[in-house]
Amino acid sequence: MNIGLSVLCFCFLLLSACGSQPANSGSGASPAEAQAAAQSALNRMDGGGQPPSGGQSARQPAAGQNAPPAQQGTVVNTGRNRPAWVDSVDSVYSRAQYVAAVGYAADRAMAEKNALANLTAFFGQSIQADQTIANTYQEAVRNGVTTGWTDNLAVQNTIRTSASMDTLVGAEIKEVWLDSRNNTQYAAAVMEKAKAAQLYTEMIQANQSIINNLITMSPAEKNSLEGLSRYQFAATVADINISYGNLLRLIDAAVPSGLVQGNVYRIEAQNIVKAIPVAVTVTNDKSGRVQGAFAKSLSDLGFRSGGNNARYVLRVDITVSPVELPNNPNKFARMELSANLTDTSVGAVLLPYNFSNREGHNSLSEAENRLFITAERKINEEYAKLLNGYLSQLLPKRG
Repeated sequence: MNIGLSVLCFCFLLLSACGSQPANSGSGASPAEAQAAAQSALNRMDGGGQPPSGGQSARQPAAGQNAPPAQQGTVVNTGRNRPAWVDSVDSVYSRAQYVAAVGYAADRAMAEKNALANLTAFFGQSIQADQTIANTYQEAVRNGVTTGWTDNLAVQNTIRTSASMDTLVGAEIKEVWLDSRNNTQYAAAVMEKAKAAQLYTEMIQANQSIINNLITMSPAEKNSLEGLSRYQFAATVADINISYGNLLRLIDAAVPSGLVQGNVYRIEAQNIVKAIPVAVTVTNDKSGRVQGAFAKSLSDLGFRSGGNNARYVLRVDITVSPVELPNNPNKFARMELSANLTDTSVGAVLLPYNFSNREGHNSLSEAENRLFITAERKINEEYAKLLNGYLSQLLPKRG
């Protein structure tokens, strides 16, 4: 498999490990112990620090239980003599050639997991992306969105395969050792710098190809919600590429030219919104309250009010009817409201919104008036947030 074509998932796996869990998460140790273990691993990469002589937690399974099968290339050391890499990983895996870290636990599987987490911790904050961006990227991979924006079948297959992996692509467990005297398992996680440099360089180049495909379109295509989604996703991919570039710098590798910050594409996405008119049509409105509320919500997000030929139309239907409540002297009325944001070019409802409400007063006209006041307030409070959430989750589809 061409390692350079593992474009998407590695970022999520790497960024999620960095951004959402401590170095020894899941080990069964307390947060203080986990933090100390992570720092110990980092110290060992600097040639110092000693791992503890005992297991991390009494709650871990006994040594040897649930141990995973040896990875291809993993050396399982069964000797009693303590390997040199346990105390100083750099003494075996030269810093000039590798990035390496040690993990330990009472259980081999957890020791390997901790080693990989400690390896990830080496790269620190500089390769982290915003969690929302990382989640969007991962969702796009898993939903097959990215396959439409890559031109190579091998790229598509590798992206899908990588998305299902739960270990760091480019990193591997090279050695494991059981200290039988205190039932502690040790694991060495290793990433070869030359291999990683090739991997990330090709990942960046493939991502740049995806971005170019996303933003290449006609003006009519661009000034649409589909064009908006393409620029939003281009911004996400660009931010992931920035994190890749940061990693390359950390391993002293050359960074491909042409990296662009995601905000460049986000600014253009905002300009696209301003160029999209949305018409609002309301049946059975009263004093323009409902139409005004929806128009304000659209304006708050940057949309222009549309004319008669707008592609996007927010169609609002209102039904008001009296409600009879036995043994109640007041008058009551009910409102049923439905608002469908529609793409008239394909006749599709993009975002439905509806609610019902009931109000009462000593006169029916005042009860109805209260219905519209309540509806206006509800739309002002809810609709812009709903539409903004819909727009932020748009992912581009390629026909």
